[in-house]
Amino acid sequence: MFRQSRPPDPDQDLVTRARDGDTRAFDALILKYGDKLYGLVYHMTSHKEDTHDLLQEIFARAYQSLKSFRGNSNFYTWIYQIAVNLTLNFLKKRKRRTGLSLNDPGSPVQHDPALVDTTHEANPEQQTNLKELQLKLNEAIMKLSEPHRMVVTMFDIQGMSHGEIAKVLQTSEGTVRSRLHYAHLHLQCALQDSWNERF
Repeated sequence: MFRQSRPPDPDQDLVTRARDGDTRAFDALILKYGDKLYGLVYHMTSHKEDTHDLLQEIFARAYQSLKSFRGNSNFYTWIYQIAVNLTLNFLKKRKRRTGLSLNDPGSPVQHDPALVDTTHEANPEQQTNLKELQLKLNEAIMKLSEPHRMVVTMFDIQGMSHGEIAKVLQTSEGTVRSRLHYAHLHLQCALQDSWNERF
C-alpha cells in the first residue's frame, strides 16, 4: 500500500525565504498567525501584558529555531506547538493571581461570539441575563485545568479540528475528544443552575 502523501504546506515558500534570511517573509508569517496566536495565549493567561511578552518570545523562538524546522508538520502546527509549550511553561511558573480579570471589558472570552452571542435582538431583560450567563461561562472556563482550557480555546473559540489540535499537542485525537468531553461537561454543570434559574 502506498502511504498517503501529506498536502503541501501553504507556508513553504515563506518559510524557505525566511530561512534564507528574508526578514520580510518572516514578518508575513507573523502577520498571518499573530492574531490567532494572540487569541490562544490571551485565553490562557487572561492578561494583556503577559500575552504581549509571550508572543514576542514565541516569535523569537520560532525565528531562532527556523533552521531546525524539518517540515515534518505544517509551519502553523509547528509554531502552535512552540506557543503551547511556552504558554504552559509560563503558567506553571506564574503564581496564580487572585481575582483574574474576568469582568474586564477586554476579557477575551466575554466578548467572543463563538461562545455566547449577545448581539441578536432580544428584550433588555434577556440581554442582561445573557451577559450574566456569559460571565458565568467566563468564570467556568478559567476554572478548567490548563490542558482542558487549551483544547476548549482551540476547538470552540478558534475553530480548529480534532486532528489539528492533536498535532499541535502531540497527542491522539482520542485524547483531544476526551478532554473536550470532560471540559464541556464541566462547563454545562457550571452553567446549568444559572440557565435553569433564568430561562
